Amino acid sequence: MGTYVLRRLLQMIPVFILATLLLYAMVYGLPGDAAAALCGDRGCDPAFIERFNEQHHLDEPLLVQYGYYLKGVLTLDFGETFTGQPVIDVMKQTFPVTLKLALIAWVLEVLIGIPLGLLAGLRRGTLLDSAALLLSLLIISIPVFVLGFLAQYFLGLQWKVFEPTVGGDASWGNLLLPGFVLAAVSVAYIMRLMRTSIVENKSSDYVKTALAKGLPKSRIIGVHLLRNSLIPVVTFLGTDLGALMGGAIVTEGIFNVPGVGNQIYRGILAGENATVVSFVTVLIFVYLVANLIVDLLYAVLDPRIRLD
Repeated sequence: MGTYVLRRLLQMIPVFILATLLLYAMVYGLPGDAAAALCGDRGCDPAFIERFNEQHHLDEPLLVQYGYYLKGVLTLDFGETFTGQPVIDVMKQTFPVTLKLALIAWVLEVLIGIPLGLLAGLRRGTLLDSAALLLSLLIISIPVFVLGFLAQYFLGLQWKVFEPTVGGDASWGNLLLPGFVLAAVSVAYIMRLMRTSIVENKSSDYVKTALAKGLPKSRIIGVHLLRNSLIPVVTFLGTDLGALMGGAIVTEGIFNVPGVGNQIYRGILAGENATVVSFVTVLIFVYLVANLIVDLLYAVLDPRIRLD
């Protein structure tokens, strides 16, 4: 196990470098002047542009710029925003909020998607199965921004079950409604994925053998059927945690959540390349760690899988 983890960690290094290099090239390598976004319509003084480019190494070749950027990442120096605030300070303010929002959505996916998928798979062809499939298809077909506005209007404004917006109070309670909206589509996918996996594994030889041995139904479902059926679901959940943190731009915009997605969106509009690149770099790292954890969970769920 230790050798496998070490090998995976070493594999993450070139993947991280290539991913961040591509990201950096996409943001900084495109035509345009980064200083122009700071000056706006009034234009920039040539001396200011020269100082700005020299300060951010924009007058250097792209690979040299990336080298300076990577050095800053390793020392946790992500540069500054146009207002002079260190990007690392902005991260300290926004990442905890988005992490809470993503955890709420992720827990909802586990608590709702897996049990519904399990019940639908065990009762295939029944009214419960048909209703679950119809509901999941309906949720998948509705765009996230429509679902968000509907939840905000009915649950927040009309019925006053939740606060309609988050604003500066990003408490666990205020993040429940946007967390539910953020999790809704993933819950539908997990339910369908879990149902399909249960249906496939119900006819497997190991399940038939367990039934022939007279094992209790609860043990067959909980120990044999559920553990093996969870493998594709765990894969989805592991990668989805990173997707929840990076893909919450629409949800955070609707509910005015001061998180990562909102900050990235504002950074794109303002042309703050350092902010956008730095935030996405952290999200890349989150993806890599989540995938490593998923691979380790495979061996826990299925002893036949060896991590060599």
